[in-house]
Amino acid sequence: MFDRLLQEYNDKIAALPREKIEVTLPDGRIMEGTSWETTPLNIAQSISKSLSDRIVIAKVDGVLYDLTRPLEKSCSLELLDFENDEGRRVFWHSSAHVLGEACELHYGCHLCLGPPIENGFYYEMAIDERTVQETDYESLETLAKKAVAEKQQFVRLVMTKEDLLEMFKDNKYKVHFINDKVPDGTSTTVYRCGPLIDLCVGPHVPHTGRIKSFKVTKNSSSYFLADANNDSLQRVYGISFPDAKQMKEYEKFMAEAAKRDHRKIGIEQDLYFFHELSPGSCFFLPHGARIYNTLIEFLRSEYWKRGFQEVITPNVYNSKLWETSGHWGNYSENMFKLEIEKETFALKPMNCPGHCLMFAHRSRSYRELPLRLADFGVIHRNEASGALTGLTRVRRFQQDDAHIFCRLDQVGTEMDGALDFLQHVYGIFGFTFKLKLSTRPEKYLGELATWEKAEKTLADSLDRFGHPWDVDPGDGAFYGPKIDITISDAIGRRHQCATIQLDFQLPERFKLEYRTDDVDNQFARPVMIHRAVLGSVERMTAILTENFAGKWPFWISPRQVIVVPIAAAYYEYADKIQKMLHDKGLHCEADLSEVTFNKKIRNAEIAHWNFIFVVGEKELETQSVNSRNRDSDSKGRGEVRDLQEMIQALIELKESKKLSQTDV
Repeated sequence: MFDRLLQEYNDKIAALPREKIEVTLPDGRIMEGTSWETTPLNIAQSISKSLSDRIVIAKVDGVLYDLTRPLEKSCSLELLDFENDEGRRVFWHSSAHVLGEACELHYGCHLCLGPPIENGFYYEMAIDERTVQETDYESLETLAKKAVAEKQQFVRLVMTKEDLLEMFKDNKYKVHFINDKVPDGTSTTVYRCGPLIDLCVGPHVPHTGRIKSFKVTKNSSSYFLADANNDSLQRVYGISFPDAKQMKEYEKFMAEAAKRDHRKIGIEQDLYFFHELSPGSCFFLPHGARIYNTLIEFLRSEYWKRGFQEVITPNVYNSKLWETSGHWGNYSENMFKLEIEKETFALKPMNCPGHCLMFAHRSRSYRELPLRLADFGVIHRNEASGALTGLTRVRRFQQDDAHIFCRLDQVGTEMDGALDFLQHVYGIFGFTFKLKLSTRPEKYLGELATWEKAEKTLADSLDRFGHPWDVDPGDGAFYGPKIDITISDAIGRRHQCATIQLDFQLPERFKLEYRTDDVDNQFARPVMIHRAVLGSVERMTAILTENFAGKWPFWISPRQVIVVPIAAAYYEYADKIQKMLHDKGLHCEADLSEVTFNKKIRNAEIAHWNFIFVVGEKELETQSVNSRNRDSDSKGRGEVRDLQEMIQALIELKESKKLSQTDV
């Protein structure tokens, strides 16, 4: 069927008239070509062979486009390689098809879908009476490498919905996607590589030979459409690169990431754990709770300086609240629901509707705006069990959540403050970050003029901020434009934590209003700004654990000072020092155990205590300590310091929130 339809399609293209076209490159150069014959790859080859070998995909008039697909008219052309984010996603998407081919050959499975993800790709499938095992990885890689060696072409074909349903009639998952995504009377595309024909909008690399290195990384179970009521499926994940050297770098990176895994460090440092009796809800042990509470107190102190007012809101609401907010229709399946006195209630998955009730509970004046409400309330989201991943994906969490109610003319000032806030917090942690303005989507709420003014206000704020930023057209929420912030950690991984979103919808849905100073228009709707800097405190704890590899900066460290006496005769002095530091608000312990002195020192070093205070006869007589600084080159020898002087230095170090402690 594919060959017949492909021949019909090729005959149709061959009959089209050929015309001279102009192809404009990003540097302004204009290349000549012929419609329905010249491809982006031809253009690249005319520039240089190395360029044509390196590029992954084209972008024609701003739209991703197969390198081997003929150009239809004069256009602008960009040539993207693997280092480009969009190019990398296409490369991994093509690699997912290779993985799908290998899985189909190995398991005889029904393929579902295979998208690129942040670090690689996966393919999801249904396998009868069999589960994927780690021992299968080598066989899958062998089949994938065979496909790569064959340099299988990615062949694109446009097909009608009727033909698609006939082609995929034996795969109920593909049939579902066709019926759900392809309107009647329209068409979409399939791609063939080797024996695999897959429903796919593309685009793809020219052929499988572009994939120089391929590795299966893990497997997991899932549900079709992420719904536990649907079929149970299995996923196989992979990673690939256009250069074998990049795979070695990736494996080295993953080895370092494994050392930093927050789940591993959390157990080693006795910070937190999970239990099967409460999946997705973390148990923070005393040392972990110190980190968690320090993060919250840090944000609380910033709220005080920046004019935010902290509030406390309920955990359980009647479903009528979520119906008003619009969340019930789109999000109720992710809520924990309760039946109380014949009415449906749910644990809150976000704070914003509750803050709208707070705004509305009495009349408001323009003089009160901006009103900045902050909330550390506990949030619950009913994530699928297969999606739970340590602290990064949980069911119970808290956020540094805040909502600002303001006039439209105050949005710029509030945005300036929000950007300054996140820069200060991320600077404390040593994070770099990227900014992206996401603009009006195709379906949006409100007036076009309001959107345009809001987007310009955000763009002006970003310009004033002075940090480079990009635009993501059409990626805003339907209720307003937003600024997305992505941080980079110590080993270059990117995480999205902060968000700043304008919202015109919730004030409308809750009929929020304030009294203006305009006699002709006495009442107006406020604009609502959603903002968070840490995001989920749980997730930020995971990111910080891995960023610092368990070697916590002093101000947030759960193990700041340990006092180690050289003999039992100095236990009393060690205990006295511990109490003095504790009274000053420092996390200090005295090791009075029965193990040897050298073992105590080694244990303290393994646990990454920031400072080890060794005390003996000399220190007792002079009321001093021999201070060993974790981050000093001479930590093995230590330095004798006056006790009171050292305590003051530690207090100043804590208050400074410095990342480095080498100068103490």
